[in-house]
Amino acid sequence: MKKIRIAFIYKKSYVFLSGKHFDNTTYHFFMNALKRSNSLDVTYFPSDNIFDVKNLKGKFDIILLPDNHSVAVPELIGIKNNSIPIICRIGDPHNAKSMNKHNYHEEIGIDYYFNFTHKDYFYKYYPSNFRYKTIIFGLEPILYENLTPYKDRIKNRILNSGAIGNAKIFSRIINSIRNPDSNAYKHYKLRTMCNQLPYVDYTSTLEHEYVNDRYPLLLSKYAASIVATTYFPTIRYWEVPAAGCLTFMEITEKNNGRYLGYKDEETAIFINEKNYKSKFEEYLEDIDNPKWLEIANAGRQYALSELNNDKATDSLVELMQELI
Repeated sequence: MKKIRIAFIYKKSYVFLSGKHFDNTTYHFFMNALKRSNSLDVTYFPSDNIFDVKNLKGKFDIILLPDNHSVAVPELIGIKNNSIPIICRIGDPHNAKSMNKHNYHEEIGIDYYFNFTHKDYFYKYYPSNFRYKTIIFGLEPILYENLTPYKDRIKNRILNSGAIGNAKIFSRIINSIRNPDSNAYKHYKLRTMCNQLPYVDYTSTLEHEYVNDRYPLLLSKYAASIVATTYFPTIRYWEVPAAGCLTFMEITEKNNGRYLGYKDEETAIFINEKNYKSKFEEYLEDIDNPKWLEIANAGRQYALSELNNDKATDSLVELMQELI
């Protein structure tokens, strides 16, 4: 079968594609996983501030962009006369208005968007006529090999990692006024609440040595870990299970997390703001119960087999085939 010819255009300065950012998930998907696909022939166009698209005519089937913002994509000269379908990854949907991403849609003429968030969350912030597909990307299985076995991990503590909000009432009020859609306390409310518990160990996003591709090493120190986001699942929802942790996972109607495919008490332990303490205590009161290892192993197998970058690439290929 003839390969789909991809022109991947991005700014050289875009930090998420540098391979040196604290979060390398975007890098691995675009720079590694796409190359592995037998269905794609990807040509990379790292650019400064300007790129002339007229040179692509007749040579490529798809233009692929890493984000719908000028921080990631150079000015595309001749884009108004472009006839090649354009597919673009998006960042957090709630930043669409503040970063003028709707205007970017008109300027570039984007045909389709994708990200790992559920379509309902996308359409909360984007017009209904924008086309969007959920593609769960970011997990490179090779980074999750040779980790500390579950039996040798810390079991009487639970890891909580990532950004949290300021729980002080005054701060919450100010942030709700200044940043009603994207303040950290709202987005990480349960994750923030978990930090009040004496048996929870917290590491922030950056204040430790386990950044970049070393994050799985941090996860593999613990038998159990927490993933909790209020409005939509983040990449941690597949990173933490992939590391072999018993994953306490916030799954609610608000964050619509069931689309990921995890099953409560089978591949993860579902938590919410009402039951999280009792779920933690059930585990801590019987840490050697073999069912915890069974759930951790099942969650690891599911994440690595179903939520990996190669599966994501296959899903992106299906989208491309619709457009050409």
